[in-house]
Amino acid sequence: MYPHHREREQPIFSARAHVFQIDPATKRNWIPASKHAVTVSFFYDANRNVYRIISVGGTKVRAIINCTVTPSMTFTKTSQKFGQWADSRANTVYGLGFATEQQLHQFSEKFKEVKDAARLAREKSQDKELANTALTIAAPQFSQDLSDELQSPPVMCVNGPEDKLFRSQSADITLSSEKERIKKMLSEGSICEMNLEAELFTLQDSNSKLVAALHEANANVEQWKKQLAAYQEETERLRDQVAELEAHGGHGPSDLLKDELTQSLEELESLLKAKDEEIHILQSKKADYHEMEHDRDEAIRRLREMEIRNSELERRIGNSEQNLNNSLEDRDRMDAEIQRAIEILDIKIFDLNDLRQSLVKLIEK
Repeated sequence: MYPHHREREQPIFSARAHVFQIDPATKRNWIPASKHAVTVSFFYDANRNVYRIISVGGTKVRAIINCTVTPSMTFTKTSQKFGQWADSRANTVYGLGFATEQQLHQFSEKFKEVKDAARLAREKSQDKELANTALTIAAPQFSQDLSDELQSPPVMCVNGPEDKLFRSQSADITLSSEKERIKKMLSEGSICEMNLEAELFTLQDSNSKLVAALHEANANVEQWKKQLAAYQEETERLRDQVAELEAHGGHGPSDLLKDELTQSLEELESLLKAKDEEIHILQSKKADYHEMEHDRDEAIRRLREMEIRNSELERRIGNSEQNLNNSLEDRDRMDAEIQRAIEILDIKIFDLNDLRQSLVKLIEK
């Protein structure tokens, strides 16, 4: 598919990035879709009047990204060099890692432009469909069996067409309210899905930063522990030297050397105290990390509950759409019956008028 696009037209924008896809099993972790940075391009399909994001890679030239841009898509920046968007048709989420913050900004701006262009293209297409529908309604075609029905019309009560017209108007009101309710449910579902995605990726970004900070803190703690052990060993050695000097009295080094050793010992003790304080600070930060990890687990639990509610909302929307389609079909059948009844009634009135004129002529004769 991608080579066909390249032969037909050139990309309107291209960028180099590392491509990721969300893990379909956990919906939490990123899976690399390319080993190295690849070209990600925006294409315009003139025949279908749609915009696509396409990227290929590997020796077999396989499609890594083949996404049709829709007006409901949103490109979200989760860090200075990383962003993602959801593709509901492919049931996945794409992530792009750029080399610089400027490249991410350029891709994000182009994504907004293409999304707006896709929205305008969809509106024009809908306007064209509405115009064609209006022309079809303005020029109805009558069935060939109408003449047979006129020759032997069914027996109808006088109030029949009026009752059906009243029922049709009531159906229009019910259908309008049903459409508004479905639009509201669809809007709530889209907003809920966007909130889920934004909160999920924010949590993932925060979790990555916390894990990196914890690893760095643990490495620093190990290094400082080694330094602390070395300082303690040096302190003990100096203390032994001081005790030995005091035991020998005046036979040892001078008082100046004692003062220097004592000063070095005090400096080492103060340094040990400072390192102890740093270790306590790191331990407190580690406790804060565990608390934040607990908050993250709680947020993930709430996200899962929201996903369950979102699934229930989608199910209700599907049922409502089915009911709406059934109501539209019933209304179309009623409209057809009313139209046929009106046509039959017009012909009967014409026949009665013709009979009246014939009777008048007969009386005059």
